[in-house]
Formats: sequence, C-alpha cells, structure tokens
Amino acid sequence: MIVNLGEIAIVRNGAGIKQEFFASEGIPLARVTNFTDTSIDLFGCVRVCKLHAKKWQSYFLKNGDILVATVGSWPPNWSSVVGKTIRVPFTANNAIQNQNTCCVIAKPIRANQDYLYYLLRTKDFIQYAANSASGSANQARLSVAKLEQFTFNLPSIETQEKIGQILSTLDDRITLLRETNATLEAIAQALFKSWFVDFDPVHAKAQGTKPEGMDEQTAALFPDSFEESELGMVPAGWDYVSLKEVVSIFDSQRIPLAGQERAKRKGEYPYYGAAALMDYVDDYIFDGVFLLTGEDGSVADSNGYPITQYVWGKIWVNNHAHVLQGKDGVSTEHLMMFLKRTNIEPFMTGAVQAKLSQSNMWRIMFLKPPHQISESFGCVIEPLFAKLRHNTEKAQTLTNLRDTLLPRLISGQLRLPDVEEMVG
Repeated sequence: MIVNLGEIAIVRNGAGIKQEFFASEGIPLARVTNFTDTSIDLFGCVRVCKLHAKKWQSYFLKNGDILVATVGSWPPNWSSVVGKTIRVPFTANNAIQNQNTCCVIAKPIRANQDYLYYLLRTKDFIQYAANSASGSANQARLSVAKLEQFTFNLPSIETQEKIGQILSTLDDRITLLRETNATLEAIAQALFKSWFVDFDPVHAKAQGTKPEGMDEQTAALFPDSFEESELGMVPAGWDYVSLKEVVSIFDSQRIPLAGQERAKRKGEYPYYGAAALMDYVDDYIFDGVFLLTGEDGSVADSNGYPITQYVWGKIWVNNHAHVLQGKDGVSTEHLMMFLKRTNIEPFMTGAVQAKLSQSNMWRIMFLKPPHQISESFGCVIEPLFAKLRHNTEKAQTLTNLRDTLLPRLISGQLRLPDVEEMVG
C-alpha cells in the first residue's frame, strides 16, 4: 500500500525556546547538536529552567520517539546532515524537543514505531530529505509539510512488526557490546588511576597494609615510600622521562591518499585520519595494535585532551595522525590511558590549525615506574582489551549485517523467514 508519512504518523515540530530561558540546571533540551549516530547524548546539554519548562510540556519527549533533523548540511556531513534520524533513549525521557527537529510518532494500528525508525534511516529517505530541503547546501531546511509528504510502500502491520523486531534485535546486541566495552575500559582506567595516579599500592605498603585486590608477587614490586622529583613527589625509584623514552613512533611509514585516489582504491582495509576512520582502501601499511593521536587539524578536544584512536589489525594511516606503540615494558594501552589524562594544550602550536609536532610531543613528561611494574600492569589489562577488541569486531559485523538487511527488508527484497533464521 502506497502512503505518505503524514497519513500513518504524527509529525511534530520542535519548540522554539529563547536563550533567556536557558539555565545551568533544569530540564534537558534535545537539540540536533546532541545527536549521535543512532541516539542522543544529553551530557553537558543546554537546559531549560524548570519554572518555565511547563510552557513546553507538549514537547516533552518519550523513550522510543523518533527525531529527524530538519536543519543541516547537504551534501551530507553525517554529523549534521538534514534528514538525519535518531531514536530517543530512556535517558532522554522528558527532555524537551527543540526546534530544528521533527518528532515522528506512529499512529496506532496503522504503523509500527520501530519500522518507521528504520524506514527513516534508509538512503531513500536521506535522498528525499536532501532533494526536498530548501536553502543553501550548508544550511538546508526540511519543512514539516515536506516530511509528511515522504511517500513509500507500507507493508502490513504484522510485517512491519517483524522487520522492526529483527533490526531492533541487531541494534540491541550492538548496544550491549558497546556498553560492555565502556565497562571494560572503565575498569582499566580505574586500575591505571590506582597504580599510577593515586599510588594506592605505595600508600598501602607505607601504612603497613596489603594493597587491596593485589597478589603478593605484584605488591612486592611497589616501594613503600615516596621521594622528590622535578615534578613533585613520586614513588621511590620512579622518575619522569620524556614521552619518547616509552614510545615507538611509525610516522615515517604513513602515506596520505587523496579522496579521488581512495575512490579508485576501494577495499577492506580501514583508512584513518587525525580523528576518525575516513574510508576503506585496497591495501594496508600497518599491522598490529596502535594508538593514533592527531598531529594536525583535530588534535585535542575542547578541554585540551588529545583525540586518540585505539586501532588494530591491518590498517592504513594518513599523515595527519601520529602512529604510536608503547615500548620498554609500557604497553600501548598503558600509553593510551596516560595520554587520555594529559592536557596537551601547552605542547600545541598553530593559531588557525592546531598542530602537535613530534618534537613538542616529546616534551610531554611520562612517569615511568620500574620495568617489572609496567610489564605487570600490561599483563593485568591485556585480557580486558583483548575482550574489547573482540567485542568491537563483533559489533562491526552486526552493524554491517544490519546495514545490509535494512534496505532489502524495507523494500521487500528479502523473505522474512530467511532473515529471521540468519539473525537467530
């Protein structure tokens, strides 16, 4: 059955709220700038004073609502593209829907909410949004009327429910894997902080007690006192050294590929830039576990901490990212956790484009413990990161499966029983 979106869903514009109602505390305001790839992250978001928020109660969001960005760019920069569609998570329940978004809610009996979400994630809809938007390429706007006019073939409600369930199952598995990885990294970060920031084992031994959660053999590696260093008190026998002393750098092997060249060399190997995975190409120049940190362009976040990428396998890296590994007993993961806690603004140059040169990077001082402690820490965290790498690869496999199934299920090219068996 051929229908348009307005027939089977309620489409609602967001609230236009002036800055005078913004507050440091209150009800979160869900804006396009808070969109992630599939959801919305309200950490650090703008808030609306509770006293005034009641005025916009009809714009409060609910878990499962669909939000479509109605203002953005074209050609698409996917982080801000007009027509980008996300689903409201439970963490954004009762947030206020801001202007520049449309909320889409399926009408009972006519349509399934999960199905509509995946329908609006297809390339057909993104292309429709681009063609229907008015304004410039950098500030395109999609009206509610145009959104409601999006036309498509709607299967039976039973088929919609099955398609929505299949794709939601894959998304749930992907989300669980990513949440597990966040937990694994948090555990590793807590261990790093205990050993190398708070010096818990040293404090415990200084007080004549056994370090908590640590076997005797590992505890014996730590001293029971502190001594003065050029940067303050450190455990006895530890010292600050140049980052160069614990890093192997492979920048000389990097090779940049222009966009036109990459278009001719499509393949299976990830191609990384300063801050993100940019493409896939037909060859690789590195094979192993590496830490990438930006050399120029996207070097640090708004707080001055380095933008890092933990990567592994056969990869290609351009000349905008430093390619690093830990050495002399310091694991690459240890190096990563150290850098994530290091403000690099004092080592950056460039007024227009930020740069972290090799020579300036070597000015960063690294607190180096004895070799055995570094090795012991690497052994403790290696199983955590092995699991993290496995989960990441599994999540990517599921993501590829979902993205392959999505257009074929929506278009009816695949039989549901076959897909259900595949996903199961």
